[in-house]
Amino acid sequence: MKKLWFQLHWFVGITAGTVLMVIGLTGAILAFREQILDALNPGVRNVAVQSAPVLTPQQFMLAAQQVKPHERVTSIILYDTPGSSARIGLAPAPGERKGETIYLNPYTGALLPELAYEGFFEWTEQLHRFLLLPRDPGKMVAGVLAFCLMGLALTGIYLRWPRRVWDWRTWLTFDVRMKGRSFLWGLHSVVGTWVMVVFMVFTLSGVYWAFDPIRDMADGWMGTLRPPRDAGATKPKGAKPPKAEPADLTQSWATFQQTAPNWQMAFLRLPERASAPLQILWVAKDAPHVRARSSMSINLQSGALLKNELYADKPLGARFQSTIYPLHLGTYFGVVGQLIVFIAALALPGFGITGWMLYLNRRKQKRIARAERAQFAASVPAGAAHDDPVLMAYASQTGQAERLALQSAAALQKAGVAVHVQSLEKLTPPQLGQYRRALFVASSFGEGEPPDSARRFSRLLHAAKAELQHMQYAVLALGDRNYVQFCGFGRTLDQRLAFMGAQPLHPIIEVDNGDAGALTRWGHALRGLMEGETADITLSAAADDSDYASWRLDGRTLLNPGSVGFPLYEVTLGGEIGAGWRPGALVDIWPGHYGPDVAPRRYSLASVPADGSLQLIVRQVRNEEGLGLASGWLTDQAALGDEVRVRLIANPSFDACAAEAPALYIGNGSGIAGLRSHLRARVLDGARRNWLVFGERQREHDAICAQEIEGWRAQGFLPELDLVYSRDVTGGGYVQDCLRDRADTVRAWVNDGAIIYVCGSLQGMAGGVDDALADILGRAQLEQLAEEGRYRRDVY
Repeated sequence: MKKLWFQLHWFVGITAGTVLMVIGLTGAILAFREQILDALNPGVRNVAVQSAPVLTPQQFMLAAQQVKPHERVTSIILYDTPGSSARIGLAPAPGERKGETIYLNPYTGALLPELAYEGFFEWTEQLHRFLLLPRDPGKMVAGVLAFCLMGLALTGIYLRWPRRVWDWRTWLTFDVRMKGRSFLWGLHSVVGTWVMVVFMVFTLSGVYWAFDPIRDMADGWMGTLRPPRDAGATKPKGAKPPKAEPADLTQSWATFQQTAPNWQMAFLRLPERASAPLQILWVAKDAPHVRARSSMSINLQSGALLKNELYADKPLGARFQSTIYPLHLGTYFGVVGQLIVFIAALALPGFGITGWMLYLNRRKQKRIARAERAQFAASVPAGAAHDDPVLMAYASQTGQAERLALQSAAALQKAGVAVHVQSLEKLTPPQLGQYRRALFVASSFGEGEPPDSARRFSRLLHAAKAELQHMQYAVLALGDRNYVQFCGFGRTLDQRLAFMGAQPLHPIIEVDNGDAGALTRWGHALRGLMEGETADITLSAAADDSDYASWRLDGRTLLNPGSVGFPLYEVTLGGEIGAGWRPGALVDIWPGHYGPDVAPRRYSLASVPADGSLQLIVRQVRNEEGLGLASGWLTDQAALGDEVRVRLIANPSFDACAAEAPALYIGNGSGIAGLRSHLRARVLDGARRNWLVFGERQREHDAICAQEIEGWRAQGFLPELDLVYSRDVTGGGYVQDCLRDRADTVRAWVNDGAIIYVCGSLQGMAGGVDDALADILGRAQLEQLAEEGRYRRDVY
């Protein structure tokens, strides 16, 4: 669903959003229209204050008739501000909607210069309101664009909904040190949140003015429904209105001043006939906004007050309606409101620009991906035999096996050999039997187990009855000799394929921590599948050095002082968060005191990007030669501020589940790192169905992250919590024992859709937990959970 809303957001953004840039820019220009006009026209709408009395409306009307003898005065606008000019409205010419406005000196009645640049603002307003289209279709287009802006604002909030909903910093700030796409996205999303309320005012008021049915409905709710136009009373186009008889405004003005002594602005609307009443709209000095208008009707002949409707006495709906225009313009809150509207309107072009940049960047990345796929496909010569492809299958836990499989496939493709690349996660024995030649790149997980993504294939292969005498195969097994079952899954796979009758193309090749010599032998095996002379094949299990980023050691805290076990440290690294990482991710660390020929060490991340730092929980390893290579450097030898070379690694097999699903977290020791990153993310997401089962040695010395865990418990994010301390007299045992004691609850959570996460030591804990879960749920159901991604492990 989120992907659908994202597609809708960017599509509307690059279409309607482009036109909204124009509306935003023109809105920003119009926000300070009056102040700009006054600055560009000194001495027109405001003159130097004099000690002389201000002329009356009658005197202004006579003065206007002298300077414009052939025009009819239709309105007079006066302000009770010293030096404010009188604004005289004249009847429009035949066929025009609006007449000329002239300005008269408030003390002498002299005609003041014409207001310059007003035409530019009139044109800008037409562009803003109607996009320079005829009025009726222009209103419709503007209304549709208002709906589009509303959709962009609402979908934008949905798409950037942060995990820490109640943290205002998450909503309203972002790391300005970010670069590239991350900076653009942060700017685009955070500024959008800042102006969200203003945009909703823009859109609601724009829709109100654009669509007459919506306006009539809203006016009906507010009790201000406009009477229908009398078509029969409409003057024919081009007809000249009758000239009104001269009227004396002296008595009427005296009545107005007596009735409204606190007036600030008065708008006198002169009738076409002298027998009709004078209409005056006026704003009090203590009015809440400039459109808080009271009205009065006065008999022109006698000066008698016919009607006096105060703004404060109007129904609530009518008063609310009067705020729509001031809110849209920002004048409701004075100059501060205008400034807010100006910034928000100017942000619309900014959103358009950043949105286009993000869109073009995304398109660029897609073009690069398409080009790479096309280049891979184009590497096959025209005469290559596609009816007998080689299967390149891989089983990968962290991506290394996949990377080597793709490198191998690319080399074969380049030599004209057709290759099908496929993960063992989706491969079945019947599908395998369709190939004559199959190559396997297989990582081992834990003590010689298949990676979680390959457990289903391994189970199906061992249960299959099919014969594979027709197939030739080769296995590249990846592993680490520090584990007893070195390359265990690769060896098991090789033995099973041979048992099923498949013929080895080459003896199994075992790779210890990316050993270059073993990879060279694999390259020679690949050359055996190629015809003719071929160049040497270069393969590398290591990531490119450009994948590493420079961070710094910011903090180091001992978590288990006095423990009988090795010291456990929380290590904090500072650097550029960038696009961040997912819960459960891993990180490769280059020990700073060793050269590039030393392999990096891998750790589980204990923090989430929202924490603002990269945190690890590292057990300080000691052996006969001293401190461990990387753990010793991180926990003892490196100084605060030292550079640390870091590479983030996605860990899909230990990634976070959907927030609504319950989650059971099981671990021990430094395994709290991977579990803590998940729990922090769950807390930020507001997901409360969490259960933590965690084991260590002694509560007194090994209560790791106890304050944080108790805080989650108190806030309701850990309704189930079991802390097991194996060497405590009152709390002895292990996490697997705890699971067996709570077998009924485990089954209930699993039946309710829970996902199980296991993180920590392979020796003892992970195997014990696996056996306990198999006893509780049954081995078949546990295997099914693994295949469904509901049993996820990060053990070492």
